[in-house]
Amino acid sequence: MSDEYNGNSKNRGTDLIKESNLTYDDYASIDDGNRYELVNGQLELMSPAPTVTHQMISFQMQKDIAKSCESDYIILNAPIDVILANNEVRQPDLVLIHRERMNIISNRGITGPPDLVVEILSPSTLKRDKIDKLNTYANFHIPEYWIVEPKTGILEQYSLHAEQYDLVNIFQKDEQVTSPHTPCISFTMTEIMSNIPRLK
Repeated sequence: MSDEYNGNSKNRGTDLIKESNLTYDDYASIDDGNRYELVNGQLELMSPAPTVTHQMISFQMQKDIAKSCESDYIILNAPIDVILANNEVRQPDLVLIHRERMNIISNRGITGPPDLVVEILSPSTLKRDKIDKLNTYANFHIPEYWIVEPKTGILEQYSLHAEQYDLVNIFQKDEQVTSPHTPCISFTMTEIMSNIPRLK
């Protein structure tokens, strides 16, 4: 195994680029205790573990979405591999797959585009989530993408149109969150954020 796999690569910004031209099998064989995404054949080290607030928002969103959508959708939370191509593997915070599309789910992860992906922002993932992942999820035809800002409790909703995302709505406070692609969605960001304690 090369020095790069042993953790001796140089840090480039917030991402640690370890190799290039990797495939899913290369990615899946790495077991060094770190979490990665595979981006166009390059291995990118994910940031340190999400904050407790981040995790609580993810958990609360999963619960609230499940209340109205569980009969129609499988709802999964990170870490889960979304294998978009042999050289592109992402780990969204939340993923929804319609039960009619169960064939894309296997023990190793999700093979193909989910119906909806959600990313909860943190300072270290801001550009990745709002630029890089936005473009990637559009390129692989994921119909809908949400970005949640944990400090403000704002949800940005992007819908795929002509192979790129349009920002179609911004939800906050008591506005009812609805979805053009997932009609069972029904919650408010107040319902989510009111269950999240303020932590130091």
